[in-house]
Amino acid sequence: MPLVPTFATPSGFLGVTRREAAGGVSVAGIPLDLGTTNRAGARDGPAAIRRASRMLVDGAHPTTGVDPATLPLADVGDLAIALGDLAGSLARIEEQAAAHDHLVALGGEHGITLPLLRALARRVGGPLALVHFDAHGDTWPESFGQRFSHGQPFFHAIGEGLVDPRRMIQVGIRSPVDAATVAWTRERGVTVVSAMEVHEVGPAAVAARITEVVGAAPAYLSFDIDALDPAFAPGTGTPEVGGLATWQVQSILRRVGGLDWRGMDVVEVAPAYDVAEITALAAATVAWEYICRAG
Repeated sequence: MPLVPTFATPSGFLGVTRREAAGGVSVAGIPLDLGTTNRAGARDGPAAIRRASRMLVDGAHPTTGVDPATLPLADVGDLAIALGDLAGSLARIEEQAAAHDHLVALGGEHGITLPLLRALARRVGGPLALVHFDAHGDTWPESFGQRFSHGQPFFHAIGEGLVDPRRMIQVGIRSPVDAATVAWTRERGVTVVSAMEVHEVGPAAVAARITEVVGAAPAYLSFDIDALDPAFAPGTGTPEVGGLATWQVQSILRRVGGLDWRGMDVVEVAPAYDVAEITALAAATVAWEYICRAG
């Protein structure tokens, strides 16, 4: 990338202008928020995350030594959705995601994870391990009569065999939830680490737990920005107090870089509610940490 002032960084994620990743990582925006249950606006997340990522282009990652500018990384733009049609949009997302070997998706709402997992599980040839950061479990069978809102992706992913629930771990969970949904999730073997537990045991212990649960299985990372406390990520549709700090997330992610990662998403950034771009920058940093992972 040419040497330009930070504010003049090209508009692609991390300033990337390549549109094809030859054997590398493709970054795609997915501007969908038809299935949100509280505040809308995550459709504007991809543009905000790309803009915030300009703060991360000055060189190599400080611990891995990886400079994204040297990687086969491309920003392929935004995936097409079916305007006003949630089911149609999920189908179109799945079809387009299947064209990419290794996809980093910028949401958009959390419902986009379901078609991404459908496409990836088919590519891998079996169920995936899943590392899920969130304030919410997203395993409700329905939300307000809707079966495919942003509260159901992992209910369906487990039911469809896209993920192995015994290789699935949720980190940062803390929202109100009905007992039946909690029981359903745990009975299927999902490991749940609450936000309070993260605070009490620390990032190193959480990273060790993630590594233990995932093992050598092909793994997917799904990061809902509301895993972070609203103090660090106010720009989201369903904020919950008591969440993780950005430093805790970075510490955990840097310890699990060697897992067999096959793709990831960062979702639920709603910039209309953001303050000084801190939510979008947090989301961009999560994706950057993933792209610069060790191993």
